[in-house]
Amino acid sequence: MRTRIKELRARHGLTQQELADIVSVRRETILFTEAGKYNPSLKLAYQIAQALQANIEDVFLFDMTDTVD
Repeated sequence: MRTRIKELRARHGLTQQELADIVSVRRETILFTEAGKYNPSLKLAYQIAQALQANIEDVFLFDMTDTVD
């Protein structure tokens, strides 16, 4: 899954740490989520989207080729 977190975070002038503080996670969680190395829970994805004033589907880009059968 790809994300637009970094782009949207920059647009809002937020650091990874500031976004992490808003959604109550560690900075590394934001770092790994931005890098596509961590898939957040639905609750966390929703919180991140809210913090970035965006819809979940505008922040998290699901690609069907990313699925494993």
